Amino acid sequence: MNKTLKIYGILFLVIVGLMAVLELTKKDVTDWRKNFDIDQKSPFGLYVFNQEVNSLLNNKVEKSKRSPFSYYSDHVNMPAHNILVVQNNFGDASINKILEQVKKGSDAFLLNDQFPKNLSDKLKFLTTVVNYEDKNVLKLTDIKFKNDSLLLDKFPGSNGFYYLKPTNQILGKSDFYKEELQANFIKVNYGKGHFYLHSEPLVLTNYYILKPGNKKYLQDIFSYLPVRKTVWFLNRQSADSDSDAVAPSPMRFILANPALRYAWYLLLASLLLFVLFNVRRKQRIIPIIEVPKNKSVEFVKSIGNLYLQEGDFHDMMAKKSQYFLHKVRLEFMLETSDLDDNFAQKLHLKTGKNLDKIKEALVLIKKSQNPYSSVMKEDLARLNSLLDEILGQ
Repeated sequence: MNKTLKIYGILFLVIVGLMAVLELTKKDVTDWRKNFDIDQKSPFGLYVFNQEVNSLLNNKVEKSKRSPFSYYSDHVNMPAHNILVVQNNFGDASINKILEQVKKGSDAFLLNDQFPKNLSDKLKFLTTVVNYEDKNVLKLTDIKFKNDSLLLDKFPGSNGFYYLKPTNQILGKSDFYKEELQANFIKVNYGKGHFYLHSEPLVLTNYYILKPGNKKYLQDIFSYLPVRKTVWFLNRQSADSDSDAVAPSPMRFILANPALRYAWYLLLASLLLFVLFNVRRKQRIIPIIEVPKNKSVEFVKSIGNLYLQEGDFHDMMAKKSQYFLHKVRLEFMLETSDLDDNFAQKLHLKTGKNLDKIKEALVLIKKSQNPYSSVMKEDLARLNSLLDEILGQ
């Protein structure tokens, strides 16, 4: 046996030994990922809900791995029914199919931390961040459910409903806030049917269902649905596809099995070592070629220093404003011809930044656009600070 094979053999045995030690000494780590998978028994899987869904919805649940677009294309004249979607971001084609069914008299119950823009535009609502805490308490507004609440003490979502039509009904709020803007469960009338929208899908996960008393909250929210057949569209599609469920690939199967996964990693490590040793034996000296230096930063700094030496703060402020407005048009799709309060409100909604600071920045921008205004160095510094803050730089 030559020296190279001995080295390979020793390295192979060392790797196998290390992997065996790691496997024997590893500690079970709780998987807190929000997977919303009906087969997962991890805290934020839906295994328990999948077992209980028939009792919660009166034993009339059909589970579909197809997208709503595909499903309803084959069920054209389906009678009125209930639709259940849990943390599933369908494409526009599927959302339109759900809208058609609800308009004809069906009821749709959607639990998502974010809702498709197509849906929010049709139902006239917006979502925003309403909770910055690491805990939250969900309560229902109906007086008959006043004693039923659900405490979210692990990774609660932060979104709630921000803008609602007067005809929309608030069914649930966060207990930490009293304003209407903090709603997390609403009812929206649409055609002959209704949409029930809940912004906290974690309530259906294993961790929260198994907590004593929480099941009553689930019974309450599902009691709004009429007793009839429910079609549950399972979370099997990718976020931007309306195709049917994706078939599991061989690689996915290998990585899902711990023993096969370790064998796969061992094979990759062995191949890597083989390549490294062979490259080392065959490598040759390669001359070092100096890479041309990028002096763009130095150039920009030089130009900036020239402007400062000239002291033309008005021109610098105007150019800064022009660049900012161009970026707003490009990134946020906002018209910048009228820098009024309406524009400030729209920019506030787009960026989530402080409205007063946006208005202050607009005053300075208008000042820079006026050729007869007097601009001081402090104005330029303040505008630069405000615009960087608004753009999140």
